[in-house]
Amino acid sequence: MTRLSLDSFATIPRVTGLVLSPDGRRLVLTVQTLSPDATRFVSSLWEVATDGCSGPHRLTLSESGESDPAFLPDGSLVFCSARPDPLRDRAEPAEAEGRLWLLPATGGEARPLLSVPGGTRGVTAARGTDTVAVRVLLFPGVDGIDGDAAKAKRRREAGVSGILYDTFPIRWWDHELGPRWCRLLRLRGVSGPEPVQAEDLTPDATDELEPGAYAEEHAFSLSPDGETVVAVWSRPLGKGHRRAELAVIRDRSRRAIAAGDLELAHPEVSPDGLRVAALACDEGNPDRAQTVGLWVGDLASGEGQLVARDLDLRTGEPSWAPDSSAVYFTADEEMQRPIFRWDVTCGRVIRLTESGAFHSICPAPAGVVYALRTSWSSPLEAVRVGPDGTVTPLPTPGIPMELTSTVVPVHTAADDGTPLSGWLVLPEAASAERPAPVVLWIHGGPLSSWNAWNWRWCPHLLAERGYAVVLPDPALSTGHGHALIRRAWGTWGDRVMSDLYSVLDSVLRRPDLDASRTAAMGGSFGGYMANWIAGHSDRFAAIVTHAGLWSLEQFHGTTDSANSWEHEIGSPQADPDRHAAASPDRWAASIHTPMLVIHGLRDHRVPISEALRLWLTLRRQEVPSQFLYFPDENHWVLRPGNTRLWYETMLAFLDHHVLGQPLRRPDLL
Repeated sequence: MTRLSLDSFATIPRVTGLVLSPDGRRLVLTVQTLSPDATRFVSSLWEVATDGCSGPHRLTLSESGESDPAFLPDGSLVFCSARPDPLRDRAEPAEAEGRLWLLPATGGEARPLLSVPGGTRGVTAARGTDTVAVRVLLFPGVDGIDGDAAKAKRRREAGVSGILYDTFPIRWWDHELGPRWCRLLRLRGVSGPEPVQAEDLTPDATDELEPGAYAEEHAFSLSPDGETVVAVWSRPLGKGHRRAELAVIRDRSRRAIAAGDLELAHPEVSPDGLRVAALACDEGNPDRAQTVGLWVGDLASGEGQLVARDLDLRTGEPSWAPDSSAVYFTADEEMQRPIFRWDVTCGRVIRLTESGAFHSICPAPAGVVYALRTSWSSPLEAVRVGPDGTVTPLPTPGIPMELTSTVVPVHTAADDGTPLSGWLVLPEAASAERPAPVVLWIHGGPLSSWNAWNWRWCPHLLAERGYAVVLPDPALSTGHGHALIRRAWGTWGDRVMSDLYSVLDSVLRRPDLDASRTAAMGGSFGGYMANWIAGHSDRFAAIVTHAGLWSLEQFHGTTDSANSWEHEIGSPQADPDRHAAASPDRWAASIHTPMLVIHGLRDHRVPISEALRLWLTLRRQEVPSQFLYFPDENHWVLRPGNTRLWYETMLAFLDHHVLGQPLRRPDLL
């Protein structure tokens, strides 16, 4: 058992995904481990027996890592990896980076099925035949992979790197979209001995179909016979707006499944091939909060409807029961993320699990479900969920792990009586004689919940240093009914801040916490709230803001996803007063609290311009502050060395301003 600490943090295996074999006897986990040189995390595939009698044992090992595993009907496993083909005699093209591989069910070495210079972006397998669909990146207008490679060679030799856009958006999280765009390919007979040919499933271009229509972030599903693909099709609406619909692709023809004003995502074709389940999102507008529900439709006609309407929660990705009799899904609920089951015949919804946050649902026969479960007391672990909801842990890399801190649920009421919840992570040494300093940690989203373990935001590392950490779910948090989202929809700042204070103040009544030594911190929307609090309160000794929004007018024009924010907070052009009222920079002159600003250059969701403008303001106003800048990180800090540096810098800043210790500069800065 490994004890969690800053020294061991990067060395603990991290499970990120799970798939179930067709015979129900094997689980394959995607696991991140530290590379030999300790500079990055590498994903590999591990196997665990569903009866818990063996495993976990590692299936793959390469410097490049493996991802996106999918089982074929015979138990063979396909996956994506940039590992080199060992049988190639000639040098690889300079940018060859994506391959589809097959690991036979009988074991042995994996063999490459497809090489794509632009890379692969996910794979799905048919349930009834050895056919797979894979999303790849190809230049527009080229004839297949060979044509793509030839165009890449011409661009390389001409020294060309430019990208010409006639679409929006042009960036996504940490990279530019283009010059290659997503296409869907199908491969038949992949478990046989003969080489396979890739068939382009993407329909011929039309006036409606443009680059980016099958975006890399969207899911897709294959019918059991492998003949039909259901994919998310991003349809342009004009003026830079788009709508996500489902495209049913068969024989290179496409027909759309639309749901009116609802956007459809994460399609899943039923095992009998008759229906499709998907998530349906009403994006809302600044006066009407967003909703996400479960949609089920007839695959042949495209007619469908929202189901499980009585559930006042935002549903997660759907998974069909093997006999197509039910759809399983997750949803945030009261600081948990249970598994739910919707019955096709009677429409009844049953909550299967009580505690824990569940991911990667894999339904099996007889009402059994395999999944990953997590909480603030444990990272993701593989589990078996029985028909009665009984949860049985299975052997999992990195589990168990020793924690010295204690996780305590928090329940209180807001200033208007609205119920609020959260967690308190309490350090081992906290007592009435030695009360612990307190950090208010604000989650991002804002449509999110502190209901699950997060390697990127780990309060236990602060507790190890002696800090108690409060993790509240204020207004806009998920899992507490639609009313809590409506509570601050389109307004943000003050309402959320008041709820945060209600949870914090209820916790500070404890004798083992020191109300005179407090700090606040957050990332993304949590960073926005950290910036908002800085301009509205002097109650904290220090504030840490990571990837936080500062000037909403500036943010609207530079973020990669301006359209999604317009649904929530409007635009500076259409609703300048609302936008300005919610922008933290309007209260810049009131900031006196010491601030640590953290940002990555490759963050396109909250661009670096937000941090630069805030940093200049803090310098001009002579606010005690520091700026931790990562040229090679994005919205998250992902490299192991940078992650450790993030925590070292943040803890040194808190130790100085909250505890009064000398300001220590981390050794590598």
